[in-house]
Amino acid sequence: MTPTMSRRRALQGAASFTAAAATALQATSAGAQTHSAAARTMTRHWDKVFPKSSRVDHRKITFGNRYGITVAADLYRLKGAASPKRPALVVSGPFGAVKEQVAGLYAQTLAERGFVTLAFDPSFTGESGGVVRNVASPDIFTEDFSAAVDAIGLLPGVDRTRIGAIGICGLSGIALTAASADSRIKAVATSAMYDMSRSMSRAHQDSYTRAQRQQVIDYLSQQRWADAESGQPALGLHEVPFDEQGRIVKGTRVLPEKLPPEADPVLTAFFNYYRTRRGFHPRSINSTTAWTATTPMAFFGFPLAAHIDMIAPRPILLVTGDKAHSRYYSDDVYQAATGPKELLVVPDADHVDLYDNLARIPFDRLDTFFKQSLA
Repeated sequence: MTPTMSRRRALQGAASFTAAAATALQATSAGAQTHSAAARTMTRHWDKVFPKSSRVDHRKITFGNRYGITVAADLYRLKGAASPKRPALVVSGPFGAVKEQVAGLYAQTLAERGFVTLAFDPSFTGESGGVVRNVASPDIFTEDFSAAVDAIGLLPGVDRTRIGAIGICGLSGIALTAASADSRIKAVATSAMYDMSRSMSRAHQDSYTRAQRQQVIDYLSQQRWADAESGQPALGLHEVPFDEQGRIVKGTRVLPEKLPPEADPVLTAFFNYYRTRRGFHPRSINSTTAWTATTPMAFFGFPLAAHIDMIAPRPILLVTGDKAHSRYYSDDVYQAATGPKELLVVPDADHVDLYDNLARIPFDRLDTFFKQSLA
């Protein structure tokens, strides 16, 4: 089966901080509540899909972005860290996941290595605010990274001149876009990269024909009439596939409730993370539901990482797997980037291995990259 058909089949199968830090966090949370799109009610118990580290302090915070939406996040910091000012990292992804999944694992692990880290839910998802729910915006999601920099940079224990960003899977292209316009992000790393504007507007491996792209645009345009008439947005597939007769395939789940017997390796890998005890989370779009059907419209209109040359001379680290169906995104960004850059291809790793496989995720290299880049 070709990678394109594999991807289409997948779619079809559709303890404590210093008193000063605590005061700052409380002020951040309180201030954020003045925003019109307040955060959802946040859980206070540990509900991550990974074990809690005994070496790290964890706290939930909220902060506002410049669109007035309150973003929910988990803040991690090494216990007993003596340095008055430490480097920091803001982390998000994958697209359709929540901070209790992959981003939180990355954030907690790098906090164990001395970084102050913040894993956040993008607007309209997870515990973050925003109405309508389950809608994605390339602009607002990019802003969320900069708002996360605002929040972490105001903490008294953080050196605001030493902040980096990590984008995972579908938030990778968004992290690069944020870094291209926000020079406070001094280094950026991606893992299992997807460029969601390219994926939605051109399909896997750019396989849409010109006619198919127009067909998808027409479908999305008509869906807007349906949403306007019903007064609420319908759910749909954000990467719109076609069947063998050339007809658009519709659905209301990113992943099926049960894995079909004929499932290909891509679908199986995603299912085995998001739909099993390994990675399932009730607030995760990928685990339980789908994006709004018209979500791709903005990604057709606004390409991500269009000004990647503006990241230079700040460094970029691109992590992918030698078996990842998404590797071509990292390969192409590596070619396009003009400044210091590194493409790290992890042997014997597929796309989803880089979500939670501690034997495959190169945390040693991520640690070294950011400590050198944020020195």
